[in-house]
Amino acid sequence: MSPRSASVNEELRRRSRERLLQAAVELVSERGYEATTLGDIADRAGSARGLVSYYFPGKRQLVQSAVHRLMHRTLEEALEREPRTEDGRERMARAIDGILGLARDRTVLMRQHMAGLLQAEGFVQCPEQQRLAELLRDTAARHGSQDVGHDYPMLRSQLMGAVYAMVLPNVPLPLTTLRAELFARYRLDWEQGVPPGAEAPGGRSDTDLSRFFATDPTAPRSEGQSK
Repeated sequence: MSPRSASVNEELRRRSRERLLQAAVELVSERGYEATTLGDIADRAGSARGLVSYYFPGKRQLVQSAVHRLMHRTLEEALEREPRTEDGRERMARAIDGILGLARDRTVLMRQHMAGLLQAEGFVQCPEQQRLAELLRDTAARHGSQDVGHDYPMLRSQLMGAVYAMVLPNVPLPLTTLRAELFARYRLDWEQGVPPGAEAPGGRSDTDLSRFFATDPTAPRSEGQSK
């Protein structure tokens, strides 16, 4: 049997990493961060335990990368959904609704993520975090920012603060209140984006995460494909 080509090996490694990211999001959503072990994540992904350490220095880095991937793809999906638009105000509204919707739908996961960001290592500088940052910078620029270097960190901070307020145990602020504050700040109309009570075109898939962790996000998922 001839050895696999470099491109095939690269694709296999990429798919293994994707499965680990997806398994991390699923398990932390189900059990919480502390109750999820690297061994659990490897088992869910169908990977060897040693493979986790090959891709990620530790559990904190893996989970942060996984959540940043989910945030990046959620934001990307919100911005590019039909009908497509280049209008900067509409794109800002979609970005805000995408992130707030993630905090609403995946409260446990986002609470664990926010807690992790308060640890000494803070943000994990990974490809997923960088892609999320690029989308938010682009959103600020299209909204009309004359100084993206200043306005992007402010947008990121505003969104993080809103997520934190939504996932705070016992005393969370409602999505409508936080949305109103953010929409007022960015001079958006309430009807833009996906107003509370409305459903985005195409609906939502709250349980199947595979589309966010596909190696090729444009590739159709086969019928019955496992999570």
